[in-house]
Amino acid sequence: MSPPKTPLLTVDCVVVDPGRGVLMVRRKNSPFKGELALPGGFVDIGETVEEAAKRELMEETGLEATNLTLVGVYSKPDRDPRGHTCSVAFLADVRNKDAKAGDDAAAVAWVKDLGGVAIAFDHRDIITDALNLIR
Repeated sequence: MSPPKTPLLTVDCVVVDPGRGVLMVRRKNSPFKGELALPGGFVDIGETVEEAAKRELMEETGLEATNLTLVGVYSKPDRDPRGHTCSVAFLADVRNKDAKAGDDAAAVAWVKDLGGVAIAFDHRDIITDALNLIR
């Protein structure tokens, strides 16, 4: 019996600095090439979602997560134009906030005002939920 066809599993990280805003990466690759997104990516086989979140944050921003808090699970079938993905999103605390772009991030930026800014995927919803969780 072959395994069932299911959505791909991804993770996203929200890092917030009250003075600088939300940490975003500028996507180097399609889809949404050049747009802002949260650091994140696909979970590797043999990896927990928490391990994946920490790894993706480190690979894309150079920041080490010290604590992860679940924000939510995002599973709308059309959230990723490449196909159905299901993302587990975390609020991440980090040791230092000197981020630098790496892996598939073309750049990193702290964004204070997200109004009118194009944000990839459903990441605006994730950010809103994370900020509500902080409040």
